[in-house]
Amino acid sequence: MTEAAPVRIEAWTDGGCKPNPGPGGWGAILCWNGHEKELSGANPQTTNNRMELTAAIAVLEALKRPSHIVIHTDSEYVRNGVTRWVKGWVRNNWRNAARDPVANMDLWKQLLEAQKRHEVEWKWVRGHAGDVMNERADVLATAAREGLAQG
Repeated sequence: MTEAAPVRIEAWTDGGCKPNPGPGGWGAILCWNGHEKELSGANPQTTNNRMELTAAIAVLEALKRPSHIVIHTDSEYVRNGVTRWVKGWVRNNWRNAARDPVANMDLWKQLLEAQKRHEVEWKWVRGHAGDVMNERADVLATAAREGLAQG
């Protein structure tokens, strides 16, 4: 008996703070086989980069079985970090080029662990440039952040 092919999923993620650092929110949309799922969350004291990373982690951790996933992010920090910089950080015991500890190391480690089971493609999209799904993820992130003040 052969194993079923991995499900192909498209996801859009966004995160932000106002001010930065300050209250933050993240949002994500997963699409597969004609279905959609929205995810979001907030943190009362964080940074833009932490919220961007949290959105990507939430997407990967929401997947119940190994999947092929394309994650669209408007964060060059996330895309470059996971596709280029992290190998050097790991090789250098989580130190950056300046030999300082990598910022957000806890979340980078969580992201690496979360993506292990999946085949992940990272695609960068320009933020606030008309990508409908990126705009939706931004709306989710903003609503989550604004909900902190109301909660």
